Amino acid sequence: MADSGDIKIGIPGAAGRMGAILITQVNKTDGFSLAAASEIAGHDAIGRDAGEHAGLSTLGVAISENADALFAASDTVLDFTLPAATQIHAECAARYGTALIIGTTGIEAEAQQALETASEKTVIIQAPNMSLCVNLLMRLAEQTAALLDEEYDIEIVEMHHRHKVDVPSGTALGLGGAVAKGRGVSLDELADRGRDGITGARRRGAIGFAALRGGDVVGDHSVIFAADGERLELTHKSASRQTYARGALKAAQWAYGRAPGLYTMADVMELGVAN
Repeated sequence: MADSGDIKIGIPGAAGRMGAILITQVNKTDGFSLAAASEIAGHDAIGRDAGEHAGLSTLGVAISENADALFAASDTVLDFTLPAATQIHAECAARYGTALIIGTTGIEAEAQQALETASEKTVIIQAPNMSLCVNLLMRLAEQTAALLDEEYDIEIVEMHHRHKVDVPSGTALGLGGAVAKGRGVSLDELADRGRDGITGARRRGAIGFAALRGGDVVGDHSVIFAADGERLELTHKSASRQTYARGALKAAQWAYGRAPGLYTMADVMELGVAN
């Protein structure tokens, strides 16, 4: 039985790979308890015990298809689903005053607006990557870009497993945003997201992206600052999705009792102003 003082966690997408990792992390971390779990309507996991489905013992929490019930039962919901689902979850979060931790990437304008609207009524923490070390990498990349001028070309290289569908990764784009912020420039104007054929010389000040896909790589990211005669590489390699789950629970703990607003992992980690 969970302690009555535990932060009650809800997990949508509970039958997925990340859902199982989140359930496992909640179950083994003091101060948290699994309050609810959900899946899309018609999923064959509906009705099953969330713990058993994740490879644990019975936790007494059945996977349901009711998102409203998930939010009503939870202090905080950990959302690593899909953009369309996350938009619906933001509306639920606002309705029930439930904190929402978002690790979903690929969110476009309409869904992002839903998050901003929901943040007027509850705590929303959004990050392209929940890993504590990745968020530290973002801050280091921002600081480095602020210190090194356009004599240093910036390239962002990422590699993920063969099943990943979005390119560049949300983390790579987050790193791009960090270095652009460090230099005080627009990522949209300077991003170079694909090279093929006779492209001509590299555009001065461009922020380049390269994406590799293969095998079961969880996520590797490097930010390269290259000038004549020297090169600096800032690199993070993830061997387990558990790092995302640990970061999400740190965010959930930080969110508890916090005033409504749209926050980032930089707020959670108190990384302060980069430059």
